[in-house]
Order: sequence, then C-alpha cells, then structure tokens
Amino acid sequence: MADLDNKDQTEMDPADMEDVEEVEEEETGEDNSKARQLTMQMMQNPQILAALQERLDGLVGSPSGYMESLPKVVKRRVNALKNLQVKCAHIEAKFYEEVHELERKYAALYQPLFDKRSDIVRAAYEPTDEECEWKQDEEEELTEEMKEKAKVEEEKKDEEKEDPKGIPEFWLTVFKNVDLLSEMLQEHDEPILKHLQDIKVKFSDAGQPMSFTLEFYFEPNDFFTQTVLTKTYKMRSEPDESDPFSFDGPEIMGCTGCTIDWSKGKNVTLKTIKKKQKHKGRGTVRTVTKTVPNDSFFNFFSPPEVPEAGELDEDSEAVLAADFEIGHFIRERIVPRAVLYFTGEAIEDDDDDYDEEGEEADDEEGEEEADEENDPDYEPKV
Repeated sequence: MADLDNKDQTEMDPADMEDVEEVEEEETGEDNSKARQLTMQMMQNPQILAALQERLDGLVGSPSGYMESLPKVVKRRVNALKNLQVKCAHIEAKFYEEVHELERKYAALYQPLFDKRSDIVRAAYEPTDEECEWKQDEEEELTEEMKEKAKVEEEKKDEEKEDPKGIPEFWLTVFKNVDLLSEMLQEHDEPILKHLQDIKVKFSDAGQPMSFTLEFYFEPNDFFTQTVLTKTYKMRSEPDESDPFSFDGPEIMGCTGCTIDWSKGKNVTLKTIKKKQKHKGRGTVRTVTKTVPNDSFFNFFSPPEVPEAGELDEDSEAVLAADFEIGHFIRERIVPRAVLYFTGEAIEDDDDDYDEEGEEADDEEGEEEADEENDPDYEPKV
C-alpha cells in the first residue's frame, strides 16, 4: 500500500502539483489573516494589555542572560563603557543647567510682553488700532457681504450691553478650554477664577537649586485676602548616584503651595455635611455637623508633602504625579501661549498632531491594500 502511495505521488501530474501548492498558499494566507485578526482582538482587550504590560515591567532591568555568557575579559570592557556612560550623564546634567540659565535669560525678555498682555486683559491699557490689526489667514477671510453682516451684528451687541473692560474671564476661559485644567475645575471655583488677572513663572536665581514658581495674580475679591497665590516646584538636574543611567534631564522632586487666607464662609476646599447618629442604648437620634475636604481647583495650592525618608501612599503618589504634570504644563504651554488657548487655536494644533498620526496609519493600511491589488495572484474577498 505504501508503495502504491509513493507511486501515486511520483506519477502525479506537474499541473496537479501546482494546484496543490496554490491551495496550500491560500490556506496559509487565510491562517495569517486569522492570526492577524486574533492579535488585533487581543490587543484591544484591556485585561490582556494590562497582563502584558505587567509582564514587560517585570522584565525591566532583569538580565537577558547574554551578559552572563560573555567572557570575563569582555565583561571587564563593558564595565569600562558603563563608566563612560556615567560621565556622559554628568555632562548632560551640566547641559540642562545651562539650558535653565538660558530659560532665565529669555524669561526676562518675554516678561515685558507678558506684562503688556496682562495690562490689556485687565483693562489697564487699551491697545491702539495698529496693535489690534490682525491679518487673517486665507481660510479665515470673509466675503464683503459677510463682513458687513458681522459688523451690523457686532454694533447691535455693543448697543445692547455696556462696553466690557479688558478681556473678561480670560484665564477662566483658558482653563475651561484645556482638558487637563478643566478636570480640576468645579462650579464653585468659577466665580473666584473670574478674578484671576495673570499667571507668571519665576525661575530660581543663578547659583540656587533649580526650581520655578507659578504666581497667580488676583484682583481684590470677597473670597480671600491675598492678591497673589504661589506654587513652587523644586527640581533636580543631576544623576542619582544609586541609579545614574535613569537620568533623563531635570525632574520635579517636590512642590510647595501656600496657605490661602479665606474669608469667613468662602473656603471652597471644605464643605459641611450633616450626619444622623442613633444612640445604641436609648435609641435617640442626633444630628452631627462635620467639615470635610471638598473637590476644588484651589486644592492645587495644598499638595501632599513629600517625606524626606519613607514612601508616599499610592493615592498621594498619584496626586503628586498629576500635580507635577499640571505645573509643568502651565509653565511650558499655558503661560507662553495663553491667547491661543483662549481662542482654542493651540488646542486645534494639539488635535491636528493626533490626526496626523491617524492619517499616517491610514496611509500605511492603504499602501498594504494597494500592494495586495497589484499582486497578480491577489483575489479580492467576497
């Protein structure tokens, strides 16, 4: 029987052999397609992704086995390279120190422009016609008819209400337009933030430990007595001796807020709740009033303290991580580009960045489809 099978295989027509190869290729293609679909489904499963990430995190820093297999003389030379890498990290730290000095230098050049911005916002200065002239982009240009219509509507609005001073609710609008900041805002914060007139960034002096301070300037109001609230971020720009290879530029190590001198009954970071308590023995009920923390943007000025020794609990770590991100974002993006966040143009730019990534991915898929169609053996799926 085995001989007959061998005979059949040896005597099989070459054309039949080609058919078999084509069938095998089709089956392989189908298997690959199913494998890709299964992989995509798995990657969209949050539980699988979390398990995979946990596995990958466990591998970070673990030896691959390759280093252990190297001859002793090669390991010795690798150690020499690592010592060179440590020296590179220290040079990089010096680089970032000089960058910080450049930031201080250019902050002084920016500040007169930011001060004028503040004067316009709070109606301390009225810009001239020349300063207000702005050339629109081609996409923004309106027809003469639309311009006339807009002018009439604007005149009607001006007649209906008093002439506003400066740019009302400028910083509140900026905060509400940015997701990272709007998530912190509560309804009871908004009346207070309407009084916010300016935010400034102050860098540490030359020769002092690296840090920056955010200064929030308020006009006199009924909520608290101060006109300036501050938040200082302390930074480190040198490699950790115990882990020098982790150095990746300056990092925020801690932050200090300020004590807000709230007017009586105006503290939005606290709320009063009433609880009913029943006496176990007598069965009588009494109402107890308690003061508890309340969600508010102004908790930003009371961050958790970072202990010099010991570790923070998970909740405090999460709060600090978010706090550092917000402080950095205000310094790097909000203060320098406030008007663009007010108009929404900076947000559109951020969105465009994400869209471009998506378009690139779509283009890649399109290229794959085109390659398949150009394949002479390609058969479209029904």
